[in-house]
Amino acid sequence: MLLRILSLLLLIAIWQVASMLAASRLLPEPLAVVDVMLREARSGALFFNLGVTLARVVISFGLAMFFGTLFGVLMGRSVTLDRLGDPWLVVLLNLPALVIIVLAYIWIGLTDTAAILAVALNKLPNATVTIREGARSLDAGLEEMATVFAMPWQTRLRHVLLPQLAPYVAAATRSGLSIVWKIVLVVELLGRSNGVGFEIGTAFQVFDVALLLAYALPFVGIMLAIETFLVQPFEQHVSRWRPKTA
Repeated sequence: MLLRILSLLLLIAIWQVASMLAASRLLPEPLAVVDVMLREARSGALFFNLGVTLARVVISFGLAMFFGTLFGVLMGRSVTLDRLGDPWLVVLLNLPALVIIVLAYIWIGLTDTAAILAVALNKLPNATVTIREGARSLDAGLEEMATVFAMPWQTRLRHVLLPQLAPYVAAATRSGLSIVWKIVLVVELLGRSNGVGFEIGTAFQVFDVALLLAYALPFVGIMLAIETFLVQPFEQHVSRWRPKTA
C-alpha cells in the first residue's frame, strides 16, 4: 500500500510539472481539476453521473459473466457445442466494439437497454473463452468420484465444479472489468444523455480539459478501488491452494 501511495504521489508531481510547462488550458494543474471536481460535486452532477455509469458497468458485467460462464462450461465440456460455438466466438472477438455499439443503437434505439446489451456482448466472448479453458482442465478423477457417490447436481456444482473454475472466474473478472468500464464510457459518449462518458464528450466539445479530468479521474479511482479491495482479494482467496513460486 505504501508503494502504491508513493507511486500516486509521483504521478501527481509529474502532472504538476507538466502542467507548468504546457499551456494551462491544455493541461490544467491538479488543484484546478480538484476545484472543478468540487464544483460538480456540490451541484450533485458528479455523483449522479458516477452512479449512472457504475450501474451500467455492474449490470453489463453481470450479464456478460453469467452467460460467459454458462457458455464457457457448456463448450468446455462438450466437443459438439464447442465446434458449433467456436466460429461465433471468433467473430465476436474480432468484431470491433464500435460496430456492435452502433448496430445496437440502430436496431434497438438510443436506450439504456441497447447500451447495456452492447457492452455485455463485447465482454461475453472474452469471458466465454477464459471459462472454457477452465472447463477443459477439470479433473476427471473428481468427476468420476462425484458420479460414483451419486452426488446431487447442486452438491457437484458447489464442491466439484465451482472450486476448480474459481481461478478462471477470477481471471475473467479482472480482465472483464478493465474492458467493460472503458466500453461503457464509449457507449455513453455515442448515445446516452448522462453518465461519465456523456460528460467527457461534452467537455471535449468545448475543449474543457479540467472538466474532462474532473469526471474521468473519480471514476478511474472507483474502478481502482474495486480492483484493489474486491477483485485482488477474491483472486488471492481462490488461488490460495496454489504453491508459491520463488
